[in-house]
Amino acid sequence: MPRLLLAFALAVLLTSAFASIFQTQSNLAALQALGAPVPLDVRLGTTCLDLLGFAPTFALLAGLGFVVALPLSLWLARRLPSLRWAILVVAGATAIWLALALANTLAPMPTLIAADRHPLGTLALMACGSAGALLFGLLGRRVRYRTQPTTSDTQ
Repeated sequence: MPRLLLAFALAVLLTSAFASIFQTQSNLAALQALGAPVPLDVRLGTTCLDLLGFAPTFALLAGLGFVVALPLSLWLARRLPSLRWAILVVAGATAIWLALALANTLAPMPTLIAADRHPLGTLALMACGSAGALLFGLLGRRVRYRTQPTTSDTQ
């Protein structure tokens, strides 16, 4: 169980780091499109600040989505082992999409995360969720559940 919890935590961290980097770079690209100069040092500094400031917020969203999606995906993958990786990709993307939809419903502004204002941005954030779910599947793959022997096992 600790290994599965570690896999979950690392999946959330990877998802939130990727989403934070994407969010930062898409915001900076929008500023650059308006004519603002965005040199490399500004890009790197802003990315680091957002990893500290925005990534924890996204980690909360990802964690809320993953707490349902990842155990459900493992359950389904055990029944359909040939589709394991596809199930994880879809579960990660769906978890982020639902978390964003919930956040946007509850937030006072039209969208909580700027990258989520456009379909391609939403898809990119969902892809971050898929990456995290794949990491979870990779790290959680070696987890085996021990069962108590039954009377038929001892005879």
